[in-house]
Amino acid sequence: MTHYDLHCHSTASDGSLSPEALVERAISQGVDVLALTDHDGTEGIDAALLAAAEKPITIVPGVEISVSWNSSTVHIVGLNIDIENANLQNGLAEIRDYRQQRAEQIAYRLEKAGIPGALEGAAQYASITMLGRMHFARFLVEKGHAADTKEVFKRYLVRGKPGYVPGKWTDLSSAVNWIVGAGGQAVIAHPLRYKMTGSKLRRLIEAFKALGGQAIEVSSGHQHPDQLRNVASLAKHYDLLASCGSDFHGPEQSWSELGRFLPLPASCQPVWSRW
Repeated sequence: MTHYDLHCHSTASDGSLSPEALVERAISQGVDVLALTDHDGTEGIDAALLAAAEKPITIVPGVEISVSWNSSTVHIVGLNIDIENANLQNGLAEIRDYRQQRAEQIAYRLEKAGIPGALEGAAQYASITMLGRMHFARFLVEKGHAADTKEVFKRYLVRGKPGYVPGKWTDLSSAVNWIVGAGGQAVIAHPLRYKMTGSKLRRLIEAFKALGGQAIEVSSGHQHPDQLRNVASLAKHYDLLASCGSDFHGPEQSWSELGRFLPLPASCQPVWSRW
């Protein structure tokens, strides 16, 4: 049986492994088809494709787009996208410009809280095109402000904490249109992590589908079987394809490993059935 992992990150966004190292680790973990879905950029795709050439793995070009919807930040994954599509790349460039502005605000707030040099420190971990909260988290761990990145988020980077800056991302319509316009499939990533009420999540799914969204991530890394069944039920109810992925960021996050997540229930139609 082909083993798919359709959600992971490299150093081109906030992962800790290069695209080349990510490919090698995926192979070692038994992954046959890997989608590289870096945040708001596709810079790692070419390197991943080159690294996978003549190796027992297929790379699916992907992206994970940050979206603001009804006062919530949600993530929309694009699978099998044309990374040369101009509208997609122009949209992603706008988001990355905003990311830089947000990073400067985070650094300013951390400095007011007694932590200087955060912008330069976080930039040491970031790619040229993407500076995000995970890079600040790694800097804060390095400086001894927390034991690990999970603790950093709880103490510094979530709502009500010193380094929190609310995200003002692109809208849902634009994200779906960019993905579909680039020939890809739009997928709601890890839907239960947004801590929405059931009714709000259903409204999100209805809006997403009305805009042309095609799939939902039913199985994601670090997930309870009851959660899997819940999302599988939503996929069936709304006639959405089912995706799966580890959301792997690096080996230091032991709770999320490439290829390690619950199998899709038999009731689901996999997103790859349309490939």
